[in-house]
Amino acid sequence: MPVLSASPVNTAPDAAAPAFSPLYQQIKALILGSLQQGEWKPGEMIPSEFDLAARFRVSQGTVRKAVDELAAENLLVRRQGRGTFVATHAEQHVRYRFLRLQPDSGTLAGEGPAERDFIACKRQRAGADVARALALRPGDAVLQARRLLRFAGAPVILEDIWLPAGPFKGLTAERLARYHGPMYALFESEFGVRMVRAAEKIRAMLPDTGQASLLAVTAATPLLSVERIAYTYHDAPMELRRGLYRTDTHHYRNELG
Repeated sequence: MPVLSASPVNTAPDAAAPAFSPLYQQIKALILGSLQQGEWKPGEMIPSEFDLAARFRVSQGTVRKAVDELAAENLLVRRQGRGTFVATHAEQHVRYRFLRLQPDSGTLAGEGPAERDFIACKRQRAGADVARALALRPGDAVLQARRLLRFAGAPVILEDIWLPAGPFKGLTAERLARYHGPMYALFESEFGVRMVRAAEKIRAMLPDTGQASLLAVTAATPLLSVERIAYTYHDAPMELRRGLYRTDTHHYRNELG
């Protein structure tokens, strides 16, 4: 049974500022550990607050506060009258959580499922920039995949994706193409890797000749370049994705506040 403490974690006499960990944060960390270790799979119901309180020997209120934070971070999902479940990318309403591109009229869901062409998936050595993004060493093995997304028949997004090779052993372009759900749902179900948050950088750029050909635009067409690093539990980077987005019929949309 984990030992929980409401006292400062760092008690060294020369510590400049002892760190304090509230009890609910300790419970949150323990639940995160169980999620990371796969005790509860994506889509599965976790134990009740009563059972978790008994397990960790704390009050239900402490457990509730920890679960509330995990739900606010989209790691857990509360369902009225049913319980609390591990969030999953396989659910329809979260399929576009990390994709902010929308058609100028309507939604991506309204355009129907994206048509996906996986052009390549190959094993290679990580260059310095990819290694830095994925917290690897230069030269470590990574998988690089390229895919083209079409909406309503028109090519809209070209993506280059890098993954650490170890957690995704056996991933091929054919395997990606056979899976009809979201890519992150495949990572969950077949590789036990769940992407829980992402950070993006956005800029405008012109495509090279090959990129322009795949997106059916000219080399003088400005595109939206979106670089994303996706993280699993405990902020471990698991994917570097660089996408080029056509914006002649779509736009990038984000809600602030």
